[in-house]
Amino acid sequence: MDTIQSVVEKSAIRKVAIRFVPFVALMFFINYLDRTAISFAGPNGMNTDLALSAAQFGFASGVFFIGYILLEVPSNLALHKFGARRWLARIMVSWGIVSLLFTWVGNVEQLYILRFILGVAEAGFFPGAILFLSLWVPSRHRSKILALFYLAQPLTTVIGAPLAGLLIQQHGLFGLEGWRVMFFGVALPAIIVGVIAWFYLADSPATATWLTQEEKTWLTGALEKEKKETAASNKHVSVRTVFGNGRVWMLSLIYFGFIYGLYALGFFLPTIIAGFEGIYGTKFDVFQKGLITAIPYLPAAFAMYFWSKDATKRGVRTWHIALPALTGAISIPLALFAGSPAATIAVITITAMSIFAALPNFWTVPTQFLTGAAAAAGIALINTAGNLAGFSAGYITGWLKDLTGSYTVPMFVVGGFMFLSCILMVTLSRAGKVSEGGQAEALDPAGAGQHAEP
Repeated sequence: MDTIQSVVEKSAIRKVAIRFVPFVALMFFINYLDRTAISFAGPNGMNTDLALSAAQFGFASGVFFIGYILLEVPSNLALHKFGARRWLARIMVSWGIVSLLFTWVGNVEQLYILRFILGVAEAGFFPGAILFLSLWVPSRHRSKILALFYLAQPLTTVIGAPLAGLLIQQHGLFGLEGWRVMFFGVALPAIIVGVIAWFYLADSPATATWLTQEEKTWLTGALEKEKKETAASNKHVSVRTVFGNGRVWMLSLIYFGFIYGLYALGFFLPTIIAGFEGIYGTKFDVFQKGLITAIPYLPAAFAMYFWSKDATKRGVRTWHIALPALTGAISIPLALFAGSPAATIAVITITAMSIFAALPNFWTVPTQFLTGAAAAAGIALINTAGNLAGFSAGYITGWLKDLTGSYTVPMFVVGGFMFLSCILMVTLSRAGKVSEGGQAEALDPAGAGQHAEP
């Protein structure tokens, strides 16, 4: 009987993975490309046409996250009310329409407004996508499924940067500047895929015609069992427990450092590459710049996969998070003194590998001591810190560039935040608040700590 159940379980999980992971990863691909499209538009005509300073460009890049932060919780509540399938489809169509409007943006004020509204439209997508996959996959299979989904983020730049370059080269199409053509081109897929999502995604295993009856029965039963166990553990947990917990705030700061580095690179790497001509006398066309922008992210995808695989094998250790943070802290400022375009990109590649290697392993730490409603609240707080980092990275980097005339100080600031992440991670470990390969001290409903079994 156990053998039969095992066969049914493997078959059900495989079908769910094949049907949903590539499609939801495609949604994430389009999502990340739309929010970072401004980084390709800026140095390829938009900054000149709209007369943007580096600080204005940075603020326009970062203000997206303010709208996202304000609407993230209401959006998640709506997702629970209307269902993940309907709400994810609605989010995609909404942000696609807003992205399309960037094609005709006429001044900096309109750019600020559209970037803010884009954040409002996209609010809740990432946690919603995570929730959707979680509703289909029992916890013991979830980490593998989510890791495959997370690979879409670095691969977005690997594929998206050259694609953006090709679109920008279509200058004059429909009578538009190249950067406007690019906005038009990356917006349409969001609308199209959003409409498809309404019909392609399914609300629950019970409605999945592509599962056998045995697979439906097992999957529904396994998910319902977990739901009841989670509900039982949530009865007495207060969200106040989380907001008064020092570990949660330290983890928020650690995550802030990683995301600050991620978006400082994401928003300004195309601009730094465009500056190679003035510094080194090199000449690249728009497509070549897109290819160069993509270079750091392919090794980053491999680093994330194999580093996470090692962490799964050994159990997540402090060094799986702290070592990449330290490597990124050292490498990003050094990129400015590399001496050639190739050396600069090589060092930036190390930084990208460090950030992406750390992120999946970082997210295993909160669940070592947070359970039930406390986990939901704690993860939301940590994710909010990440969104604040997304805003700060864009604005502070641009402001410091205008103030100092170069990217030297801004990149040292990036390195400083990542070094802080390293120090805080080691501090948590030495204080015994993070377990080496197991579970840390759990957070109980009353806010007092208790030791969980390893």
